[in-house]
Amino acid sequence: MSNTNPAPARGTAERGSVQRPLRIAVVGSGPAGVYAADLLTKSAPVASGELTLSIDLFDRYPAPYGLIRYGVAPDHPRIKGIVNALHKVLDRGDIRFFGNVDYGTDLSLEDLQRHYDAVIFATGAIKDADLNIPGIELEGSFGAADFVSWYDGHPDVSREWPLDAKEIAVIGNGNVALDVARVLSKHADELLVTEIPDNVYRILKESPVTDVHVFGRRGPAQVKFTPLELRELSHSHDVDIVLYPEDFEFDEASDREIQSNNQVKTMVGTLTNWIAEQPEELSELTASRRLHLHFLHSPVEIVDSAETPGRVAGMRFERTELDGTGNVRGTGEILEYPIQAVYRAIGYFGSSLPDVEFDHRRGVVPNDGGRVLDADGAFVPGVYTTGWIKRGPVGLIGHTKGDALETIGHILDAREELPSAVEPEEAAVVALLEGRGVDYTTWEGWLALDAHEKALGAAAEPAPTHKGAVARERVKVVSREEMVAISNDGAAVTAG
Repeated sequence: MSNTNPAPARGTAERGSVQRPLRIAVVGSGPAGVYAADLLTKSAPVASGELTLSIDLFDRYPAPYGLIRYGVAPDHPRIKGIVNALHKVLDRGDIRFFGNVDYGTDLSLEDLQRHYDAVIFATGAIKDADLNIPGIELEGSFGAADFVSWYDGHPDVSREWPLDAKEIAVIGNGNVALDVARVLSKHADELLVTEIPDNVYRILKESPVTDVHVFGRRGPAQVKFTPLELRELSHSHDVDIVLYPEDFEFDEASDREIQSNNQVKTMVGTLTNWIAEQPEELSELTASRRLHLHFLHSPVEIVDSAETPGRVAGMRFERTELDGTGNVRGTGEILEYPIQAVYRAIGYFGSSLPDVEFDHRRGVVPNDGGRVLDADGAFVPGVYTTGWIKRGPVGLIGHTKGDALETIGHILDAREELPSAVEPEEAAVVALLEGRGVDYTTWEGWLALDAHEKALGAAAEPAPTHKGAVARERVKVVSREEMVAISNDGAAVTAG
């Protein structure tokens, strides 16, 4: 990304022309941020030579990939493919990566506007949505997002997790709920073939769990997970899947969905096949662990322990029924299950960003097609958003490409009117970070950390799975300080 030409004055028509590349900052290096940067580089004005770009990608973590590294179960079947795609984009060398840079602490919006013509926020959604029922505050009640961060080796969470429950409830019928249930019920040795950190393996290995219950409010035809995630449940060794005939209720809307939607048809077919193959007496199941799938259960209350007040001892649900439209209504019947831990996986929620308007009800940055709005509903010049922080945490990872296309379309359309950066030189933001003592990491540093984690896996003892010993893929480094040190040492060696 050459930057040898003099920068035009702020507001001139030469901005984004061959005299100076259009400078764009992307905050967030998960799929949303990388897709936006990639699509900008492949846009028609760039391909034709009409426009040149200089893009910098910032992330608060020392490593890239965001949700893919810290928000998806390590045994997720599609992780490698997505990581490989993101890696190819960043490895081209036309997009700079600055890791371990926290927006709002190390850089402000004013800083970014001084050095870039446009800023794209792609910070995602990492908090758990609230579940407002009695008992949610009891010890043993957790948010799924926190648990996912723990088992994914997030650098800013505790290395410990209290896995002392034999019976566990997971509330939700989306992919995150299935991820959490699968990790809780799976034998730890089966996860050693992934990049699972050593502390996570140790604690999962000691878990006394016997039963994990997944509860959804609606019926089997209304679930929000995908066929791939559902089938993945059946791949866990020594874990029986348990279904209940009374939960298999279908109304007119369900029948229409099954007939018109292949994904729904596949999932309902999988579930009905499983229940048909299930022995009539559950006592005939032989696995040491069981994963129960419950439908038509609406959470009512988490029950306090009489023996140990303040701790989860059970959970109450109201039985629901379909109302003909695919929605449900309560029946008044209350069911109670003995459990010692609850994980709510009813969705993620976005976090506010300094100096940017925020919709606290929806958990998103207010925007019109990716153009950020201020408190009065007016466009903020040169400020954009994409991904979950733009539209909310719905849809699959691939849907973020559509978000990015919409957002970058507005940037390209407005490129002649964007407020021009005062200090657009690529070296200027580096000097700013170094002047503030920010220990940032680079793409070369990530390559060094990536190689280090793979080497740790190669040096580890083979994983003793039920199929025999299997080499470990890698061992994820958890400590932020260690990640930064390995990244920067490796980058220095490469540069030298």
